[in-house]
Amino acid sequence: MSAGLLVAAVPAMPHHSFAAEFDANKPLNLHGTITKIEWTNPHAWFYIDVKGVDGTVVNWGVEGGSPNVLLRRGFNRDSVKLGTEVVVNGFQAKDGSNRLNGNDITLTDGKKLFLGSSRGN
Repeated sequence: MSAGLLVAAVPAMPHHSFAAEFDANKPLNLHGTITKIEWTNPHAWFYIDVKGVDGTVVNWGVEGGSPNVLLRRGFNRDSVKLGTEVVVNGFQAKDGSNRLNGNDITLTDGKKLFLGSSRGN
């Protein structure tokens, strides 16, 4: 019984809809290098360094689906390694920050991995 009370005391992680945070009218196509991967619920996050026209490097956070969704789509922890060059397609955050709701990642060999975007069609 006490274990049940402890579980009930842990707050639930909030979850959002695509429309609450991302703009379907702001599609982006980013080319960069994977710097960090977080396999967390409710969304996995991929971080990429993107080099701008002026040479400055900006780190972008790319939201994917849950780890379970990614695994069902054939995407696993070995699919993309740190330092891998990728192209990411998705939609920018409404607040203009360097966050993207990812649709897919394309590797240099042309292999495309679906990120499980939560975008409603």
